Amino acid sequence: MLAIRKGYLVSENGFVDYYELLQLSSNADTDTIERVFRHLAKKLHPDNKESADPERFRLVVEAHRTLSNPETRAGYDATYQEYWNSKWQLASEASSGTAFGDDRETRESLLSLLYVQRRRDTRHPGLSDYDMARLLGKPFELVEFHVWYLKAKGWVERLDTGQLAISAVGVDQVEKNRLRLRNDNLLTAPESDEGQAARSRTADLLVFPRGTDLNK
Repeated sequence: MLAIRKGYLVSENGFVDYYELLQLSSNADTDTIERVFRHLAKKLHPDNKESADPERFRLVVEAHRTLSNPETRAGYDATYQEYWNSKWQLASEASSGTAFGDDRETRESLLSLLYVQRRRDTRHPGLSDYDMARLLGKPFELVEFHVWYLKAKGWVERLDTGQLAISAVGVDQVEKNRLRLRNDNLLTAPESDEGQAARSRTADLLVFPRGTDLNK
């Protein structure tokens, strides 16, 4: 996440885009850097009564010190490239829809697991984030995002044990949307005990009708 401070960008980890700060191309030569630095330093200097900006002046000096030295600039450029590669990847995922294509299904499955767990064992209604990630075959980090959503909605709650459980509001949400148990009978051949147990767990997953709040 970027914070915009008086026209320059600072990332959540403190990374400052010096090229953006100096309004330069990342391919700018040393002479251009020097010329722009002198202009901005004069404009932003604390003694300038008309346009002083001590904080930005400090960063401009820091940017000049880094970019005017070939060795420090090379190190900075590596970090700069890595930083923007991650941002471009994020933008690509967002524009293609791959970042959230299965989000609805994941939230549905999480709430389904917690609903069934509480219904089966009201004394031990919780599941850990890690267990849910493994059961759904999803990355733990992705499950964390959807757990945040469900908690913000008030549909799940964190127990004293640290596990998650569906809340009364979450149960109401399930019943309000008339969720039904899925029974797709995909396994028709003779099954082992393990296969029967797996089919039983699958049959307990809840299907959310289209157009419900969970489909957002």
